[in-house]
Amino acid sequence: MGPCMSRSQTMVPPSPLSLSPDKNGKQADVVLGFDSVEPYVNGVAPYFGAIVGRVANRIKEGKFTLDGAEYALPINRPPNSLHGGFKGFDKMIWQVAEFKNDENPSITFEYHSRDGEEGYPGDVYVTATYTLTSSTTMRLDMEAVPENKPTPISLAQHTYWNLAGHNSGNIVDHSIQIWGSHITPVDQNTVPTGEIMPVKGTPFDFTTEKKIGASINEVPGLGYDHNYVLDCGEEKSGLKHAAKLKDPSSSRVLNLWTDAPGMQFYTANYVNGVVGKGGAVYGKHSGVCLETQGFPNAINQPNFPSVVVRPGEKYKNNMLFEFSVE
Repeated sequence: MGPCMSRSQTMVPPSPLSLSPDKNGKQADVVLGFDSVEPYVNGVAPYFGAIVGRVANRIKEGKFTLDGAEYALPINRPPNSLHGGFKGFDKMIWQVAEFKNDENPSITFEYHSRDGEEGYPGDVYVTATYTLTSSTTMRLDMEAVPENKPTPISLAQHTYWNLAGHNSGNIVDHSIQIWGSHITPVDQNTVPTGEIMPVKGTPFDFTTEKKIGASINEVPGLGYDHNYVLDCGEEKSGLKHAAKLKDPSSSRVLNLWTDAPGMQFYTANYVNGVVGKGGAVYGKHSGVCLETQGFPNAINQPNFPSVVVRPGEKYKNNMLFEFSVE
């Protein structure tokens, strides 16, 4: 299967799906986070559970040119701009636009990003709708509409998962299968080089289920923090299968489906002594992020799927989280 490259917050409270039963029916909270809103707003969180934007991931040296105009963004992760800048969407208080408590409960958050915010052009209206489509599935529909200027937009949902329980230690014994037979390899500053590289024969090959820790020490740097080019394969509700994460100790399984072209596979390499829910201390590799997204630095890579959205167009990134035991 080849790469699938067609173009396609108030702090979100923990959903009921952050509590998930294991093989014996025992519930555990499988999402890293905090007990109050302050650490999120104050930037203590390494993007725990947030929607990040206006552009997720890295933009090289915080620079891009669009329609002949040059833009400079905050360098909040030197030498690059990361996840929208110093005060990206993750640190904003989103408003509740709609709440439905029916057969499929849902909540819609909205945020209005202003022209020039963190260096980005144009006003953008953003919504994120979380829907419980069943007792074991949750859908997230993210949309953004530029109101007056073309702008790059690429949102990502940045939950840290630990299917053994948020306070259970590291995730190196979790296994994962990723429906991505290529990655976008990175330079020494974690920015894609522009190449699309097959994963076969490398530590990045998760095309069949494999323990996260099996080859993690062969990865340059501190662990996995790489964008997978998602394949076009099996679909569900119009979304393609991106990943299957499994914890052997509890038998909990998370299947992820999306319509985004890429997915950042990140193993919490930079988490170090963060005090979270119930006083739990989160360390390196304490969770795994599966961030469906446009490709990092796509605004500067003409061979990557475009992340530019123009007035009259609508950006969408949809995800389906499916929980089970096996």
